[in-house]
Amino acid sequence: MSNRINQSRRNLFSRRKSQVIRPPWSSTDVEFTDICTRCDKCIDACETKILSRGDGGFPEVSFSQDECTFCGACAKVCPEPLFTDTEETPWQIKASIDQSCLANSGIWCQTCKDACDPRAISFTASIGQAPKPVIDTEMCNGCGACVAPCPNQSIKLS
Repeated sequence: MSNRINQSRRNLFSRRKSQVIRPPWSSTDVEFTDICTRCDKCIDACETKILSRGDGGFPEVSFSQDECTFCGACAKVCPEPLFTDTEETPWQIKASIDQSCLANSGIWCQTCKDACDPRAISFTASIGQAPKPVIDTEMCNGCGACVAPCPNQSIKLS
């Protein structure tokens, strides 16, 4: 019984770690938490305020209120060697839409498409049904602009 509980705890923490989104251009999670001093300079510099203190005081991204504009302020103010060149791709995260999307219930909603500047979200029309969203993962830059406006919280980035 005790072994099963310990295994469950390990799974819980490993799942949590994999769900955390660090600031754009940041090193891998292990390097990030090894080097980050939790000074909050990146959090203070974030122009859209999507960075906040997460578990252990390390900065995490939350798209619940706004998007990442890829301004690079977080990388510029960091005194540690945590960030890669801001001329490179900021991260590999992409948006995905789950089954709770209102279109799957026959409700016409395209707020995610309207919010998407790179136009990575389109809708496929079907006769007698609400148009269904489709994400072009090649065009999606992971900015998160589609997350906050979704009325059903159906969009996740990972």
